[in-house]
Amino acid sequence: MSLLLGFGLLTCIASSESSSVFVLKGQDVRLDVQENFKLKEIEIFKWTFRSANILRCSDTLSVRVSPEYNNRVEFYTGNFSLLLKNLQQADSGPYTAVVTGDKEKTIIAYLLIVQERVEPPVLTVDSVSSINGNCNVTVTCRGQNTSVTSSCNSSTCSQVGGESRGAETSTVPLLYVYVAGGFIICNHSNQVSWANDTKEIVELCPMKSVSPPAGSMSVCMLKIILVSVGLVIMISAVITVHIRDRFHYG
Repeated sequence: MSLLLGFGLLTCIASSESSSVFVLKGQDVRLDVQENFKLKEIEIFKWTFRSANILRCSDTLSVRVSPEYNNRVEFYTGNFSLLLKNLQQADSGPYTAVVTGDKEKTIIAYLLIVQERVEPPVLTVDSVSSINGNCNVTVTCRGQNTSVTSSCNSSTCSQVGGESRGAETSTVPLLYVYVAGGFIICNHSNQVSWANDTKEIVELCPMKSVSPPAGSMSVCMLKIILVSVGLVIMISAVITVHIRDRFHYG
């Protein structure tokens, strides 16, 4: 699963000279060489991290891994890809595939960013109001030292306060409040994980809390009047039939 995650992230990036890759802490990722080549005599292939060697591979495909990376990496001599295992935040940084010989050539470079799973956000209701039967709810969503305050109705939310939210390409988590399926939803996410908290709009805006406009008749009063009129008609009909029968048989 973790390998597929990393491979999928790398597949989505273009064949640029340097690419950013986001990985969940504790997962694995494979750094692929996006170029088919063969090592020539006297050439050495290297994967480096912050200019320090991770491993070296000679033209005889003899591989030497640096001691600090023993049991932490796997190297594929067929395509020169590197698998990094159980990534921690200290593993964030630049990774470069280099070939040295008569001169040094950078094959591909990655900027690896290891992120922790985001904390579940907390959505709280600040106020509820009703104007002309329309319910408006002001909520605040908090998560990891940031917050967003939004004004929501049954179809949309708009931000009215709070700190700046992270951008989708940033390492700062994104905090976003929106309405969907009858719920106000606060979504907290980064590039590798997400969590949310929700409030049901019906529970926040019960029908009984909505006051009818001034001068209008309530539903309850209208029902009473209709039932009363119906009873009068029924009683009148019974009396009329009774009088007609007495007159007919009298």
